[in-house]
Amino acid sequence: MKTTLRTDLTVADICDGFVYNQLEGKGLFGLGGKLTIQPEYQRNYIYAEGGGKREQAVIHSLLKGYPLGLIYFNKVEADKFEVLDGQQRITSFGRFVTNKFAVMDGTNPQNFDSLPADQQKRIKNAKLLIYECEGTETEIKQWFETVNIAGVPLNEQELLNAIYSGPFVTKAKEEFSNSQNANIQKWSAYIKGSANRQDFLERALDWVSKDDIGSYMSAHRKDKNISELKAYFNAVIDWVSTVFTDVLPEMRGLEWGRLYETYHGKNYDPKKMSAEVQRFAADDYVTNRKGIFEYLLGGSTDKKLLAVRVFDEKTKRVAYNKQMQGAQAKGKSNCPLCAVGENANKGKIYELDEMDADHVSAWSKGGESSAKNCQMLCSTHNRAKGNR
Repeated sequence: MKTTLRTDLTVADICDGFVYNQLEGKGLFGLGGKLTIQPEYQRNYIYAEGGGKREQAVIHSLLKGYPLGLIYFNKVEADKFEVLDGQQRITSFGRFVTNKFAVMDGTNPQNFDSLPADQQKRIKNAKLLIYECEGTETEIKQWFETVNIAGVPLNEQELLNAIYSGPFVTKAKEEFSNSQNANIQKWSAYIKGSANRQDFLERALDWVSKDDIGSYMSAHRKDKNISELKAYFNAVIDWVSTVFTDVLPEMRGLEWGRLYETYHGKNYDPKKMSAEVQRFAADDYVTNRKGIFEYLLGGSTDKKLLAVRVFDEKTKRVAYNKQMQGAQAKGKSNCPLCAVGENANKGKIYELDEMDADHVSAWSKGGESSAKNCQMLCSTHNRAKGNR
């Protein structure tokens, strides 16, 4: 790959003809229409997130005369360029020069037009260090994949978008990476993250690909539609929202794609599911509320998903001592299930560490994890009871 260092371009040059798409949240063009600021393999603009601290830092650096660091352009043809590295910084100063946001001067916000003339001049005349890169598509993509962008590294999905850029990624980003999409609020009930950082796109791809995103993107790279991706994603979201009519914070970020594949063929009564969700969510003994949904989908059998609060050591010791006294008086086993009937262990006395605490009245039927509802069983009987 051939590179040429340029030091002749200024902020004013780059901002000539600067276009920013507020709806899509990205800078489009600059340098008098010669520069594509956000080609399809680039991430969305994220410097405005978190109160805009990063984009304001870019402007403060320019006002103080600090260098912005190296910027890389891909020369796609004579006098036509794409930003390889630096689009966040370019979009930041482009947005500021076109009065899209203000910086704080003490306690006073100042947009570009309200700055003193000397400060405006300092920003616009700031020289940039730009490498023009020329190479094959493969060389450019490999460079983009491996470069460490200062400040905010690319996440895994952003890298994949770069590697498999094409019409499929463009269409997919229009749907799932658009923060103005009206469906984002609904999706956010089940998916963690933000559209700008590609979290919704990553989940959609993860679900439809069965956790093989790279292979799926490679196979569909040149597709001009995303109908399969959208259909599968919507099927998962619709299934979740139909089965669980209650929306709890704990639903966000669960493995809904896996749960859909496992359980969507079963019938569920939404009213009963709602009642059960509310019951378990209000149960102080359930310490893993995130597990409620898979527990119910699986037929309420795997209590490990709920991490039900167990008996503490003091309660176990009290129950053990009480059972020991009764066992010694009757000459029977201190495991109440061993003591009944005819079996080899009906008179066996177990040490505390050979026994497990068990609910006399089952927790699933409302039994509390309290001393009066605790009995100690030998490990064999406790396992057998748990498997029934």
